[in-house]
Amino acid sequence: MAGFLTQRLIAYLREHFVLDWQGIHEAPHWARVRANGLRLAEMTGAHTGVVELFAFLHEACREDEDRDPGHGLRAADLAWRLRGRFFELPDEQFSWLVAACSGHGDGLIDAQHVTILTCWDADRLDLGRVGIRPRTGKLCTPAARDPVIMESA
Repeated sequence: MAGFLTQRLIAYLREHFVLDWQGIHEAPHWARVRANGLRLAEMTGAHTGVVELFAFLHEACREDEDRDPGHGLRAADLAWRLRGRFFELPDEQFSWLVAACSGHGDGLIDAQHVTILTCWDADRLDLGRVGIRPRTGKLCTPAARDPVIMESA
């Protein structure tokens, strides 16, 4: 697996994940968020390592498939626990990962760095999995609002 995602990290996430690994917020979603994020990063200049880690961590602490208001903060806490054990990031980039995880479910469209925005857009572009078409006004970057990108996601 390329970049920051390792088989060891994925095995850890799978072992500790409490919901259905193939559910609507799980591994298939994470893979699509990664693909969306890497495609967007080519256009936004986002840090691809943060995008990859976000894709696989942002839903990893869900306890419920429906409403789970604390899952983003739990994902940010998980990032803290896994840093140095499964991945390394400099402080600034790690702060982007924590912000992206903790805020991804809040509907925010403004953040301190384009990497955070790219992460949020990568997740929102996969709303089609639950029958929701992303609204351009809820996407953060011009790249994500591109009709071709929205359609291909």
